Amino acid sequence: MTIYICGDSTAASYKPEQAPITGWGQALPQFLPDIRIENRAMAGRSSKSFLAEGRLQRIEGEIQPGDLLLIQFTHNDASDLVWRHTSPWTSFYHTLEIFVDTAMLHQARAVLLTPICLRSWQDGELQGSHGEYPNVIRALAAQRNVPLIDLYEKSLQTVREAGEEGSRKLYMHLEKGAYPGYPNGSQDNAHTQRAGAEKYALLVAEALKEYALV
Repeated sequence: MTIYICGDSTAASYKPEQAPITGWGQALPQFLPDIRIENRAMAGRSSKSFLAEGRLQRIEGEIQPGDLLLIQFTHNDASDLVWRHTSPWTSFYHTLEIFVDTAMLHQARAVLLTPICLRSWQDGELQGSHGEYPNVIRALAAQRNVPLIDLYEKSLQTVREAGEEGSRKLYMHLEKGAYPGYPNGSQDNAHTQRAGAEKYALLVAEALKEYALV
């Protein structure tokens, strides 16, 4: 069995010189060491632009019966750029259906994932993010009887439990000069460094095992 990952920068794999940024898809193999994982997530892609670039089509040429297709978008679908943007209950919903249909057409299993949350604290309270997009993913999973990994809710719980200060080590909060690729440091609340990627990858692996998919 092969697990294919479709997604954006929060799931993507990065080169060593880009450290410490790490997507959860990059960390997933360490929790599923006996399974082949093809991480096709790419930074900057929405569900719409991922399709437009033929990335799903390339997976379609490889995927086999019994494989898994993990589908996680939102961050770039909310972009104002027309070539990325999708509207939650219309174009986003219908674009995700194409991913689900592609898996089913080839007798593979589609798995829908909500996005990881933004680390957005205000007055000591963790704020919600992503608007209606997570609800759309939940609705599609229910309507199409597709397994759902609600990584948005799981990540909210993780960040909340870590606290405002403790959660910095999960995301790309870096001191100046700590890493060659980030001479000015970083205050990025969307992308994870290794600790966050490993935490979210473990949650994905555990959910796949709970569904008896791996």
